[in-house]
Amino acid sequence: MHALILKSLVMPIASAIDFHVRPFTKRLKYRHRKFWKPEDAEVIRNTPIYQYNSIDEITSLPFWQRTLSNKANALYFAKKLGCRVPEVYWKGRGVREIDFDAMPKQFVMKPTIGHSCNNVYLMDDGYNHMDKRRYTVEELRCAMEVVLAQNRQNEFIVEEFLRTEEGKYQIPLDYKVHTFNGEIARIEVIDRKAPTVGLVNVFDANWNAVENIGVKFIEGDNLKPPHCLREIIDQSRILSKAYKIYVRIDFYATDKGAVFGEFTPTPGIGIGFTRKADYMFTRYWDAYCKGMI
Repeated sequence: MHALILKSLVMPIASAIDFHVRPFTKRLKYRHRKFWKPEDAEVIRNTPIYQYNSIDEITSLPFWQRTLSNKANALYFAKKLGCRVPEVYWKGRGVREIDFDAMPKQFVMKPTIGHSCNNVYLMDDGYNHMDKRRYTVEELRCAMEVVLAQNRQNEFIVEEFLRTEEGKYQIPLDYKVHTFNGEIARIEVIDRKAPTVGLVNVFDANWNAVENIGVKFIEGDNLKPPHCLREIIDQSRILSKAYKIYVRIDFYATDKGAVFGEFTPTPGIGIGFTRKADYMFTRYWDAYCKGMI
């Protein structure tokens, strides 16, 4: 009994020590502080990217990658670099102005500031695939207003509901590409059943199955590569080379080919990776992003 009690006390302490010495996690935590602690951080993130004269002007800003944590800015940037992006039907804060009758019955609603699929609606003729509920137009407007009231800088995007490669409307497979200045370390493929529930398969850049790098999702059965894998790989490298520092880049495989989703510079603020993945990503960082934030 005493041995079990001692073990139960020692294991959390050991886990805490292991967590604090993980270099990749420490670097992402440091980056998160440097990115978001300054007073002007939210202004930089939420200034519309089209207001700048050029990509060069954007990249001259300190920690300019913060601008791309705004989902609308990320779409604009990716499109400028030749990537396919969803069609945007509406963007703004005046949700009472949205003419839902003029839109297709299938659309996606999401805030420009957010993470972990929070407040994302995949609407299919009134049915939200994310929470498996039906919504009226009024209920959608009210849901958006609640989110917008919490942050004056936030906006909502209403955009195209991307179909799968088979032409179906459903929660799409999410291809999360971990990149380091043009180098691809891992591709996580999330088969999401709900915002925080799903299966994961992990591959290297040559689509060789490798062990799981995270602790959030259960490993699924091996997946066949999408038809647009070459596009996902090529476009990830182009965007990563432009972004320079480590970033996770999300893509979707659709009946139109690879479509860009978003940039995530500090996924989970570094928490949630396995110990092996932490040290592997640290090696990639040292090899391809040495000296970078």
